[in-house]
Amino acid sequence: MKKSSILLFILLVTGIMQAQDRTQPKPGNAPVVNIKKPQTFVLPNGLKVMIVENHKLPRVTYNLALDNAPFAEGNKKGADDLCSSLLGNGSKNIPKDAFNEEIDFLGASIDFSSHGAYASSLSKYANRILELMADGSLNPIFTQVEFDKEKAKLSENLKAEEKSVPSIANRVTDALAFGKNHPAGEYVSEETLKNVTLADVQANYNNYFVPENAYLVIIGDIKYTNIKPIVEKLFGKWKKSSTPKLTYAAPINVPFTQINFVDVPNAVQSEISLVNTVNLKMSDPDFFPAIIATNILGGDFNSYLNMNLREKHGWTYGASAAIGSGKYVSKLKSASAVRNVVTDSAVVEFIKEIKKIRTEKVSDEVLKNVKAGYIGRFVMQVEKPQAVAQYALNIQTEGLPANFYENYIKAINVVTAEEVMTAANKYFLLDNTRIVIAGKGADVIAGLETLKIPIFFFDKYGNPVEKPNYK
Repeated sequence: MKKSSILLFILLVTGIMQAQDRTQPKPGNAPVVNIKKPQTFVLPNGLKVMIVENHKLPRVTYNLALDNAPFAEGNKKGADDLCSSLLGNGSKNIPKDAFNEEIDFLGASIDFSSHGAYASSLSKYANRILELMADGSLNPIFTQVEFDKEKAKLSENLKAEEKSVPSIANRVTDALAFGKNHPAGEYVSEETLKNVTLADVQANYNNYFVPENAYLVIIGDIKYTNIKPIVEKLFGKWKKSSTPKLTYAAPINVPFTQINFVDVPNAVQSEISLVNTVNLKMSDPDFFPAIIATNILGGDFNSYLNMNLREKHGWTYGASAAIGSGKYVSKLKSASAVRNVVTDSAVVEFIKEIKKIRTEKVSDEVLKNVKAGYIGRFVMQVEKPQAVAQYALNIQTEGLPANFYENYIKAINVVTAEEVMTAANKYFLLDNTRIVIAGKGADVIAGLETLKIPIFFFDKYGNPVEKPNYK
């Protein structure tokens, strides 16, 4: 027998044996998660500091987070975005180029935004990087030249998104779900951007970049006793101040299922989103059932939506579902981009899968697999400093028990099929859902009208319009 024939035979036999041995491995015991508790102190100005010593690697991370309530900007929407862009361009003490060059020379990274700052470096540069982060955060320099540059960039981005169907769909979905006057529903437009001045950016910083709701989480190869006096020195001069206290009307879901359609003539696919607002807190007893229910519906590759729209029908590259949680109102959103010709059929299948999770108990096998996948992703995050910092923040800002994340896996594992269905009925409000579709009306409206679901028409900014003449 020739060598090539022998090799082919061996490969064939090996492949058959491997195929026969592809049994699903049995999951082992749930891993034990041990997240170190931070040592804490509070500065007189209100800044809460949390320090977690971790000497496994010679690295340190700093996470400065401002836990401010969301706020609307009205006809000057864009000031907060520009504030984020301008922060980090040096400081009143160090010019922009020298500031950035030193960070690069130290092999570190520092990111600034209007909601805080994040820095990472080798622990031997820990003190200097903290000095730079504090300087850039507390002594920013806002110049007209940099303001004009960043404003022009933001304007160009808006123009680039003008014909983007996903961008239009996301904008209209939030505007309709929350209302345009709500922080989660307003959007930056050319009109609002033109109204923003450098003084507005400075005012935004002065009003909201304050220590009242600020947290500094430090994780890594540092000593509490060494870093504490440095933090006190650098951030103790941060002037004590409070943010404006604003309130907004709670968004109201629609009284009946309806299609909200946006005509985008250049669309080659339809962007479909089924959305309703929710008020799910991490401290709620049904938090974990709601999370698992969402993963079963569309948070996993083997989810109901993905297996239906992608694997069974081949209409899309992927379908998903996500639920927001926290102190403020959020949304449940199921979404996918599908070919124009199957837009109406996809809507039917979305509704079918949401009805299924609300009325049929999930199978033991699916529930077990979704839990295993979710736990696996959680465990992969546990060792990352960013995740540990976020967990420490969540415990403080969400009012969670100190052992919340130690018990996280246990809480996931005890979720039952009955609890999943109960959570789905509570949060997946199918009878109060907006089906927001951005697509080519000439191709898809005729099919959608056969579904006998009321259709309302909107422009690409969420304003109601008459039904276009698609002829």
